[in-house]
Amino acid sequence: MEQFWHLKTEGDLRFLIKKHFDINLEIGGGWGYSKEEATVIYGYNTLSLSQFQHTFASIRAYGEMNMALQESQRYGSINLNERSRETVNIDTIDYECVTYEVSAMKESDYAKFIAIYKEGYGTLEFDIKEHFASRKEATLKREVVHWFELQN
Repeated sequence: MEQFWHLKTEGDLRFLIKKHFDINLEIGGGWGYSKEEATVIYGYNTLSLSQFQHTFASIRAYGEMNMALQESQRYGSINLNERSRETVNIDTIDYECVTYEVSAMKESDYAKFIAIYKEGYGTLEFDIKEHFASRKEATLKREVVHWFELQN
């Protein structure tokens, strides 16, 4: 299983996210790897809470699996699916622990699959079932947990 490093909380997360993703999120705290590093959600505007959390989790996954890696090691086609959520109260603070399945493919592999698809699609020699089976086999899947501190 591929190992990804935790992102470091250096400075204001709002500023970092605005700078790199051009999105304003009303958050504080850390990247959500543990209760101690929980992401504090102050507001989520027009999104539902689960949409807001998914957006933040996607940003974290992209940071870990793409931005923090050397170009030859980067992943693309990063997708998250929520698997479970649990609300816990610790010392009168409400947290939500959300588990996501993250799937991704090495950018270099993805580019090759796209090129093969574009070249082969519609030809007699192209086996679309085999193509997508190969893509599935090249896809990395991992499970991650995010801790969110809920503000009342």
